[in-house]
Amino acid sequence: MNKIYLSFVAIFLLTGISFANTLIAPPDTTSTLVDKTAALLIIEEGRTLFNEGKMRDALILFRQAAVKDPNSSKAAFWQGQTQYALNNYGLALKYAREARDLDPTDIDKEAYELLGRCYHRMGELDSALTNYNIALEKLSNARLNDLQVKLHIEQCMFAKAELVNGNKSKRVPITEVNSGYGDYCPILTDGGKTLYFTSRRSDTKGGNMNPDDQEFFEDTYSAVWNESTNTWDSISNELGRINTTGFDAITFISKDGLHGLMTINTSAVEEKPVTKGSDIFTFEMSTKSKWSTPKRISTKSINTSFFEGSATMTGDGNTMYFVSDRKGDKSSTDIYVAQKVGKSWGEAKPLPFTINTTGRETTPFISADGRFLFFSSDGRQGMGGLDVYVVENLGSTWGEPINLGSLVNTVNNDSHFQYYPELNKAVMSSFEIIGQKASMDIYQVDMTGYKIPTGK
Repeated sequence: MNKIYLSFVAIFLLTGISFANTLIAPPDTTSTLVDKTAALLIIEEGRTLFNEGKMRDALILFRQAAVKDPNSSKAAFWQGQTQYALNNYGLALKYAREARDLDPTDIDKEAYELLGRCYHRMGELDSALTNYNIALEKLSNARLNDLQVKLHIEQCMFAKAELVNGNKSKRVPITEVNSGYGDYCPILTDGGKTLYFTSRRSDTKGGNMNPDDQEFFEDTYSAVWNESTNTWDSISNELGRINTTGFDAITFISKDGLHGLMTINTSAVEEKPVTKGSDIFTFEMSTKSKWSTPKRISTKSINTSFFEGSATMTGDGNTMYFVSDRKGDKSSTDIYVAQKVGKSWGEAKPLPFTINTTGRETTPFISADGRFLFFSSDGRQGMGGLDVYVVENLGSTWGEPINLGSLVNTVNNDSHFQYYPELNKAVMSSFEIIGQKASMDIYQVDMTGYKIPTGK
């Protein structure tokens, strides 16, 4: 099935504490059968929108259902599911607890799994484990596998071990560029003096919203390091021909700053270049020091009718890694590799299943010499959500992926990791939880003295 309205960030993202300690009173007998029936019908309509990815419209209906039947645990449960999908983990926890307490005899069995996920994202690992284990008792083996409950339990245990070991994070948010909207995909150029990043803020070109997830389309922005103030400023998305009114995300820029790779999706807008989904494009710096019009890579095994994006390249420009969901019936998103054959790209092939999993593998970054591949995954043992891993290219085979641990990873989605050994730093994206909500932000990581683990 073609996925035509996916943004670049959606590949790796597919991611309020209640202070009430007393049980909610038994169901209100004044709720009429008519209201209860109407609430159930509204919930079903909301679930249809939820499955279509229209979370904000779905949330409106689930709230209407709760008004119709204030004692509906199903309305509370689906409000929790929707708030979780919107990355409002505290609010999701509030509604999940409400669903559990409203009617314990009629609770959706998956509410415990939702509670586990919410506590997990909020960093309350013991409470997460308690609810994951209840889910183990109540859900079928097939559903447990679908929801990856056992993997999430392993992730909680891994996260607890990291915290016990006292491994401290070396990341700090780049506050000048973080906006409260989704900010991600950072790239450093010009010796670390220019920062490119992608954002879904309100001043993106055209100012329109994606009809699917009802967030602003994305643009690439740049920021310049101000040595006198030691801050990033001159933030702008006025980058010539790079941005369209659709989705635009630069994912790689060569060390000399003369060419790069990006993801473009104009399938939801009437603008050229016309894409059927998210495709990989190349672009170059002109003799007038302006970015040229991006050109779609024509190789059929690279750009398909499915999602393709997050492309990265070795320093010699001969090997490219990218992400695709073309095998979404068996796995979520996988990493592919293609080699240059003359001036064209050869056939793209998926990396082995020692790297790809049935979960999400996304946002690859290859070292200039091609030896180390950094990527994010939620399909293997980690701290929770997407974690950053590194794997060594041994020539004819690959080593074992190694989790970078709490140096960079958290219990939430950690992605878009790019390492600059010559600068002793890395940049990446992760979630910043403030109160009951979260947003994707950009971070810098001090990598002084860092040695890439090889597992040898």
